[in-house]
Amino acid sequence: MKKTYEHVAFCRKKSLIKILTTMKFTFLLFLLSTAQAFGTVYSQNTKLSLNLQNVSIVDVLKTIENQSEFRFLYNDDLISKGKNIDVDITNKKIEDILDYIFIQTENTYSILENNLIVIRPGSTTFQQSKEIKGTVTSKNGETLVGATVTVKGTLEGTVTDIDGNYKLIVSSENPVLVFSFIGFKSLEIPLNGKSILDIKLDADYVGLDEVVVVGYGTVKKSDITGSVASVTSKDLTIYPTGDAIQALQGMAAGVQVQSTNGEPGSGYNISIRGNTSINASSEPLIVVDGFPGATMPPPEDIESMEILKDASSTAIYGSRGANGVVLITTKSGKKGILKIDINTSYSFQKEIGRNEVLNATDFATYINEIDPDFYNTPSSYGLGTNWQDVIYRNGALQNHQLSVSGGSDAITYYLSGSYQGHEGVIIGSEHKRYSFTSNIQAQVLDWVNVGVNIFARRTNLDGVKSQTGGYYSPSVPDLAYKFSPTSGIYNEDGSYTLTDRGVPADNPYALAKEVKQEKISDLIQGNFFAELDLWKNLKFKTTFGVNSSSSRNGVFYPSTTERGGSSNGEASLSYYKHLDLASENYFTYSATFNDIHDLSVMAGYSYQSYANEGMYIEGATGFPTDAFSFWNLGAATGSPTYDSSLRESELSSFYGRLNYGFKSKYLFTFNVRYDGSSVFAKNNKYAFFPSGAFAWDVKDEEFMSTVKDISQLKLRISYGITGNQAIEAYQSLATLTDVYASDRGGVLSAIKPGTISNPNLSWESTEQVNFGLDLGLFESRINVTADYYKMITSDLLFDVPVPAFSGFTTQLQNIGKVQNSGFEFSVGAKILTNKLKWNSSANISANRNKVLKLVENETEGNDIYYSSAPLEGASGIKTQILREGLPVGSFFGYLYNGVQQADDLLLENAEGVGGEMFVDLTPDGILSDDDRTIIGDPHPDFIWGWNNNLQYGNFELNLFIQGSYGADMLNYTRMELGILNGRNNASLDALDRWTPANTDTNIPRANANRSYEFSDRWVEDASYIRLKNISLGYNFDKSLIQKMKFRSARIYVSAQNLLTLTKYKGVDPEVAYKTSNTNLGLDYASYPNTKSITVGLNLGF
Repeated sequence: MKKTYEHVAFCRKKSLIKILTTMKFTFLLFLLSTAQAFGTVYSQNTKLSLNLQNVSIVDVLKTIENQSEFRFLYNDDLISKGKNIDVDITNKKIEDILDYIFIQTENTYSILENNLIVIRPGSTTFQQSKEIKGTVTSKNGETLVGATVTVKGTLEGTVTDIDGNYKLIVSSENPVLVFSFIGFKSLEIPLNGKSILDIKLDADYVGLDEVVVVGYGTVKKSDITGSVASVTSKDLTIYPTGDAIQALQGMAAGVQVQSTNGEPGSGYNISIRGNTSINASSEPLIVVDGFPGATMPPPEDIESMEILKDASSTAIYGSRGANGVVLITTKSGKKGILKIDINTSYSFQKEIGRNEVLNATDFATYINEIDPDFYNTPSSYGLGTNWQDVIYRNGALQNHQLSVSGGSDAITYYLSGSYQGHEGVIIGSEHKRYSFTSNIQAQVLDWVNVGVNIFARRTNLDGVKSQTGGYYSPSVPDLAYKFSPTSGIYNEDGSYTLTDRGVPADNPYALAKEVKQEKISDLIQGNFFAELDLWKNLKFKTTFGVNSSSSRNGVFYPSTTERGGSSNGEASLSYYKHLDLASENYFTYSATFNDIHDLSVMAGYSYQSYANEGMYIEGATGFPTDAFSFWNLGAATGSPTYDSSLRESELSSFYGRLNYGFKSKYLFTFNVRYDGSSVFAKNNKYAFFPSGAFAWDVKDEEFMSTVKDISQLKLRISYGITGNQAIEAYQSLATLTDVYASDRGGVLSAIKPGTISNPNLSWESTEQVNFGLDLGLFESRINVTADYYKMITSDLLFDVPVPAFSGFTTQLQNIGKVQNSGFEFSVGAKILTNKLKWNSSANISANRNKVLKLVENETEGNDIYYSSAPLEGASGIKTQILREGLPVGSFFGYLYNGVQQADDLLLENAEGVGGEMFVDLTPDGILSDDDRTIIGDPHPDFIWGWNNNLQYGNFELNLFIQGSYGADMLNYTRMELGILNGRNNASLDALDRWTPANTDTNIPRANANRSYEFSDRWVEDASYIRLKNISLGYNFDKSLIQKMKFRSARIYVSAQNLLTLTKYKGVDPEVAYKTSNTNLGLDYASYPNTKSITVGLNLGF
């Protein structure tokens, strides 16, 4: 049988390729690529699915006409004869379907224009079809569901069912069947007249030939010499998070992800192997499709994520690799028919917890102990106003994504658009995100491949004050905890209650409902690349990336609020712009010599520039109407403060890598990078960052050939130096700032020195050694990875106090050393492999942080004391310390010794009977600063995650449990609610406070004169175990969805943060108010995280 195509538009494809070859501009490439992607001929792109039993060929053709735009022309006598047939075909082109049905006849066909198909006599001879059946399993007897069985050299094929069984109609006389399944070696078996064929497949040892992305290239998983963790697209999207960093939590050993707060649109803190710096950032470098410092797209658009952890992996990024590197590869199109995927979900949310406080009666009783008879009859107030009930509501989160992908030999495309809408659990908070992702690649010549990736995003936040800035700048939750429950929302005249027991203050409802806080951010990120096969094994790749973002932030306090009422409205408005340009250019040479020497060499140059500019106007007051909001600042009568800024910096680098393998079992890697950064002083602008690694694949040794239970055994060792240059521009220079003075009613402006120059300011450098083990057991049914590492960061960047006579307070200097050391362990196992499948993976990591050296301080030795957050009333209080031999940010304070009783020894400056007592460590009978000691460590002893996937039939259950052990948390919120000085509401602990009638207690009496003495009373164990995610899904049968013209269909229900086991007394042991590496382990009345129930649907066409 032969096929003829007449008037088909192949000539147009050739002309398009010619156009693309001569194209010179990225934008033109994008437009032409998109047009070609959707302009293919209908007959070449349309795929059909048929499931017909015992029907005539005429009935098959009529069914095709009903499902498509195809029309058939034939002689009835030509095809009316012959027996009925069965047709069970899924997602095949029209030619494949016609080949299948006419191979059993003497007819053939021609495809003409306008989708017309002519059936005519052919010269083929009739061959009797034959049914083949059997079962496909692994060597261990594991049923392989969905294994592919095809006839070699044809389009005939099927897949195994839930029991591993298959049935296949073959038409050739002695075909060869090809059996394949992911994670197993393919097998070809000649039929040799058999009608029943049972097959056992060998495991492929979990894809050791799988390609893993590393810096500026890829390597086979089996050839990796460093510490690299891989996270797949399925790992990131199996639970509906909507945020790629959040989805990473607990998925990889050594990676800690912590929520800053639960406000819609808020971010996450991420660290790899601890905090390597004190003053500079400890965030890892994010690289998206080769663009360093790029913005992450939504998880649905990510194909894979590699986390580079040791110096062998990260040194190729030099001065930006000390904190680890996260490499993201976005999804791209695949050759074949157009694919459409729809993912949609809706979540119902509730705040994860509350701080329980006194009701109105109990509050009035407590206040009367400080201010007698302030409330005449406390019991008359009843329960009063529960302010947390007032501000909290049921939240809602919706995520919708549509993607289109496909391609041809010449071009592939992936286009995606998504929307996320989030109504927060606090009234007045809402976040919307719109994003678009495009990945177009074209093979313009046999030796030239080009492409462009585009990511665009807009976010719109209508927010509330979610972080507390101190007693006089509370967040909405903070006010809800502290505001008097004896007050209502409104006064009798309908205006808001704007006093708290006579003191001017916004009530929580007014602060959340009336204050307008809007932030709109726009981002456009593009990355163009061209890859050239220059000569044999020599390639050259060049990329050019742009990241341009802007934001506008407006805040308005109307006259209906306390803050705006005293000033007839108060407005602030700010604008910020960021531009990041990056160019990467590198050659790669790879070759194998004598089948035993594998060599790969890479060398390149990169240049990246950054520009940040901003402008703000703050404190405009005196508006004639609230309707102006922050859009008519010229109408304000009060003079605002305003400023503008511009910061620019550049990074220029040369880099290279050499990989060598001997017999694929002795593997060597050497990296080098030479960075030059404009942010450092002229004496230290350049730095050199080398690394080396060795891996021994022990399993390939001859003496291991008889050890069958071990499928992989590789030992790794690496050493390298990386850097950190994450500081603001101009900090090595002497800067000028403005100053104003009054002169006879006028204002004079002048300039003065702003900062001291430091001509010796240099890079932080981190030396790291890593020892690793990769182990596979029982045909890789169990896989283990273990690493031990030790990192020492030198020349720490820190603002060091300078003598007061200099006229300055601090100078940025390189001062000391910090060490991080620890281990990481991960294991994955196929526990059950029959009808019920259970795959489980777990990881655990422990990191020990320690300050090795600090600068000499004239007043306090080597110790540096500081406060972790603003707390009014605690002026001069120091809560944390930097001290040699201790972790960064260790808590430092008094040891709480309970309540002073009448017969206790009274310290000279003690509060008295019923008051707080602290341990006199000196002991000298006086409570002094010398009695303070180390009272906690904010770093966890270890973090862990445990993921489980169970499948039975079409049902799939996923369960993820995550936890942290050993971290201490400073519960500032509980401290404010437990100080009992009468300034605000109190926690329920106050019900057990000391009174003459209740002396057997650990809670002190109410005392209006009590000061904030920081002690271990407020430092708590924040260890927790959390059922982070649980998801139950159902995948519809292909036989059902094909009738509805779906490629795939899945529904699911998921729950997040459903259960938490912890001794922590705060709202959430996971949320941390982190503003720097020294400000760790702080809980200060932030917007709470949420627990949620999600329903979702995934459709494929």
